[in-house]
Amino acid sequence: MPTVLIGGGTGLVGNRMSQILKAKGYEVRHLSRTRNLDAEFPAYHWDTKKMIIDEDALENVDYVVNLAGAGIAEKRWTEARKKLIIDSRTKTTDLIRQYLESGALKPKAFISASAVGYYGNRGNDLMTEDDAPGDGFLSQSVILWEDAVKMIEDTGLRTVRLRTGIVLSKQGGAMPELMKTFPIGVGAYFGNGKAYYSWVHIDDIANLHIYAMENENLHGAYNGVAPNPAQMKEMVMQMKEAYSGPVLVMPAPEFGIKLAFGELSHTVLDSTRVSSKKIEKAGFEFKFPELLPALKDIMTREV
Repeated sequence: MPTVLIGGGTGLVGNRMSQILKAKGYEVRHLSRTRNLDAEFPAYHWDTKKMIIDEDALENVDYVVNLAGAGIAEKRWTEARKKLIIDSRTKTTDLIRQYLESGALKPKAFISASAVGYYGNRGNDLMTEDDAPGDGFLSQSVILWEDAVKMIEDTGLRTVRLRTGIVLSKQGGAMPELMKTFPIGVGAYFGNGKAYYSWVHIDDIANLHIYAMENENLHGAYNGVAPNPAQMKEMVMQMKEAYSGPVLVMPAPEFGIKLAFGELSHTVLDSTRVSSKKIEKAGFEFKFPELLPALKDIMTREV
């Protein structure tokens, strides 16, 4: 029974991935700030300040997956928050590398989350993995994140970086926020609604991490997005169609969003249209390539 060690395993993607791995017969361990071996997925302590991992977690690990990172859109981007966003990604990666280099951790592959924020605000252009990064904090943070992952790649271990888009799930992420006012019959899109959102169904991104883990021919960067990015207004309108109840959809003015959220407004106003062709050519098949069926599935499921 292969063993998978996951940093950030209790997060949105990590939790779903853990459930799917368990159903496939894998042993799953989590890395956490709090040790809890009685949890469904035993949690072992790690600490990026002390740069230590509970060595009990490292025994006979076949794959390491790192999904750890402070939420991008949870709080305003103060300088302290920006530092936390970067450090929570780069330092956890550096900590894993430390144990790889010492020989205490000997997996077959390392799979790391990344983000389409790498490309920045690119309008209608369709981004591929070969395109240069964009400007601004989102791009800067992902560049530093991927630089830390590349240092693991330099050790000779097969390494995959999955540049994830907006994950669709009712358990967390952007979708519950976008639909927060639907129960009172109101919805909103931001600005002119033409910004592209590159999205992915929670099951597809969880399975994509597993696919990257299991397929030895995958290495380097891949976009973790569904084949059909949607403009922001279109996404909200399709959420309305999938929702059981009347909703009046209106624009939220760009100036108001910038005033309310400051630099954080880039997370909802930037347009990032991203291609999934590379991972599809590598053999991955999306269960939910179209937005409306993905939304309908999520709204009628329990997980």
